[in-house]
Amino acid sequence: MPRKARVDKREILPDFKYNSVLLSKFINRIMERGKKSTAKGIVYSAFDIIEKKTGQPGFEVFQKAINNIRPALEVRPRRVGGATYQVPMEVRSERRNALAFRWLIAYTKEKAGKPMADRLAEELIAASKNEGSAIKKKEDTHKMAEANKAFAHFRW
Repeated sequence: MPRKARVDKREILPDFKYNSVLLSKFINRIMERGKKSTAKGIVYSAFDIIEKKTGQPGFEVFQKAINNIRPALEVRPRRVGGATYQVPMEVRSERRNALAFRWLIAYTKEKAGKPMADRLAEELIAASKNEGSAIKKKEDTHKMAEANKAFAHFRW
């Protein structure tokens, strides 16, 4: 990271099938060891499984799930006079997406015994219904921010 100049954000090309930058970023987060075609296969087959189970388009369920998982508030540590306070702050839009992707993928990988596409489809369906582990993580984050609302004046 340079000391003086700002680093420009790289432009990510939209997904070729659904023409979505959000989906393209999600595929990049699923990808391991540079195997992008494998990651695309996992995501697209998860969309097919979602369409079979729910009858709704897989991409719409994905968008609804990501919107439900995105956190609005989080706590960040601030050191004031020798004490560290958990200060609630709003989350930037890019970080909202990053946290939603991270939580969704982490809880998908925790489940075992099924192929990744099946686990991802289950987690996306649950998140679109405001259920599941990723939604619980978001609610816990919001509860912690609400509990530490008294320290909001330390925000700067």
